[in-house]
Amino acid sequence: MTRPGGVWRNWGRSESVRPQRIEFPRTVEAVQRAVVAASVRGLPIKAVGAGHSFTGIAVAPGVLLELRDLSGLVSVDAERKRVTVLAGTRLHQIPALLAPYGLAMENLGDIDRQSVAGAISTGTHGTGARFGGIATQVVGATLVTASGELLRIDESENAELLPAVALGLGALGILVEVTLQCVPAFVLHALEQPETLEVVLAGLDDRVAAADHFEFYWFPHTDRAMTKTNTRLPESAPRHPLSPVGKWIDDAFVGSGLHQVACTTGKLIPGLVPPINRLSAKVWGDREFTDGSARVFATSRSVRFREMEYALPVENVRPAFDALRSLIDERGWRIGFPVEVRFAAADDRWLSTAHGRASGYIAVHRYWRDDPTEYFEAVEQIMLGYGGRPHWGKMHTLGADVLRERYPRFDDFVALRDRLDPERLFRNAYLDRVLGG
Repeated sequence: MTRPGGVWRNWGRSESVRPQRIEFPRTVEAVQRAVVAASVRGLPIKAVGAGHSFTGIAVAPGVLLELRDLSGLVSVDAERKRVTVLAGTRLHQIPALLAPYGLAMENLGDIDRQSVAGAISTGTHGTGARFGGIATQVVGATLVTASGELLRIDESENAELLPAVALGLGALGILVEVTLQCVPAFVLHALEQPETLEVVLAGLDDRVAAADHFEFYWFPHTDRAMTKTNTRLPESAPRHPLSPVGKWIDDAFVGSGLHQVACTTGKLIPGLVPPINRLSAKVWGDREFTDGSARVFATSRSVRFREMEYALPVENVRPAFDALRSLIDERGWRIGFPVEVRFAAADDRWLSTAHGRASGYIAVHRYWRDDPTEYFEAVEQIMLGYGGRPHWGKMHTLGADVLRERYPRFDDFVALRDRLDPERLFRNAYLDRVLGG
């Protein structure tokens, strides 16, 4: 399906473009035809998923491939607990596809609206010191290359390319199928509670090591943090889910409705941000429940925002976080969104923010109607000083010259991009900046 280009915008409203063509392929063959046609016309071509990246990584000024119809289950290998899905499948759709086989994804982030291809291509991750990002669950993929041919990558075909293709930034081709290594279905016991920030920081290393999944949110201008600790349990464990009313109050009324009011009020009257944050720290996230893993990992995010996130060597999280707190105080900013801190295991994906090192993540946010530039750029300088690597799908200012120094396999990835896409069919301004033109 093809139509003339309208204006495409990402979820955070930080990027927009009017493509020359928009196509909605429903089959792998349709993607191949679109790539060949774009090549003949000399038009760059990009695939987009849910538009949840805050950077321009999916911006497509030439041909935009909207993959929403390239969705669903392709095959299941029950013995090896592996499933292959089409690349446009949204993460929130996958649990229902896996349920009949008693399987689950090993770990997820706190948002599940993304397509599986978009999530792995940008390095989406959750939290948990023993677990990697979503790209580490990829054991196979099928890519449409710039020639329109299919390139299959798994342990028996082109295995050496998997660490590059599993987190490929959309620079190597169009992902059409992704094979995930799953685990037996499990439940999570969730404990979410407000705590004194200094207590959380004093015991941070021990808590991260002891928990399956630990993270915390700090509300600027307060001494409070909201901690989230998830413990993995067998699928047979008793479930005590949130009641529909309780979930609505916490997620829709407080997490979305009141937070929207707080953001709007804070923009109009910045002096009210500190008392609003103190109130939020008291009423947000004090609950305990047990439910299926996907229902616990992901939460609803309806208040639009913009985000920057940096991955740090895990030992640098505390000093970087302390420097961030001091920065906010020194500049006198009024920051209405909490700062999020998460953790992940080291992995072998060439462009993973956790490549070769156990990592902690510090994410900062601003309401989408506020200009984040001054805040984000100052925070970025702190993160760079502590060895930070920016999340590929979240706002940052770095180019290839700086990024090359931070990724041991950077030049190997660029060389593979040059081999698979010598004419730069899959380029855009963002990839030119972060990989070199």
